[in-house]
Amino acid sequence: MEETNSNWEKFQKKVHVIIYGTNTFAGKLFDLILLGLILLSVVLVMLESVKELDNKYHDLLYYSEWIITVFFTIEYILRIISIKKPLKYIFSFYGIIDLISILPMYLSFFFPRTKILSIVRALRLLRLFRILNLAHFTGQASNLKLALKASQSKIIVFIYFVLVISILLGALMFVIEGPKSGFTSIPRSIYWCIVTLTTVGYGDIAPVTTIGQIIATLVMILGYGIIAVPTGIVSAEFANKARNSNPKNPCSSCGTEDHRDNAKFCYHCGNTLTDV
Repeated sequence: MEETNSNWEKFQKKVHVIIYGTNTFAGKLFDLILLGLILLSVVLVMLESVKELDNKYHDLLYYSEWIITVFFTIEYILRIISIKKPLKYIFSFYGIIDLISILPMYLSFFFPRTKILSIVRALRLLRLFRILNLAHFTGQASNLKLALKASQSKIIVFIYFVLVISILLGALMFVIEGPKSGFTSIPRSIYWCIVTLTTVGYGDIAPVTTIGQIIATLVMILGYGIIAVPTGIVSAEFANKARNSNPKNPCSSCGTEDHRDNAKFCYHCGNTLTDV
């Protein structure tokens, strides 16, 4: 019994090194193969949406996608059994994405159109940062996340202001232009205002009166200023977070920061730390 447990533990450790060990040859090779299969899977899903290609190579695309799905399923199970706290992985960002990436193919037995949702596998390409040990980018991503969170209230107030402006200008254009110019209702006029304000300009509705065109010109000019505001808010917060952040000995493997001064190993992944 003890020998069986010992063999199982050895198997777990070996699998853990291959799947999570970005500093080992086997680990890097596994991750590169995984990234290649993710890219291939995304391409297959896109090709399958082209009717001409699907009619000609349907069986090849179908069975190739199933082979990749089975591989991802085995990989997902191995990730769970090779760590001490499987629930931490299952409910983590990558864990949820990994699960979502394999579910559509199985659900396609009952709901055929759900297979297209396999395109979510493209999110798994974010593992590239971990594979290449881009701890710097991981830290920058953390700063961006904090900046967005700090800007949340300001952005909500800004969006509320834009919504009020759109309602007022949309109602005004409905009164000025009327159904003859395509402004058949206030909601449709608000739609025109938002499209114009964001500088999208579909052109399906356009003012024909002089007053309406003057207002449209003002909306277009206002749109350029509106686009710059949220960018400025987030940029200011991002610069502030980057300036105030003082990472302590970041891990080169997972990017985890704020280790103790005398720490030799990362408290998150166990990788050996190097002095910065």
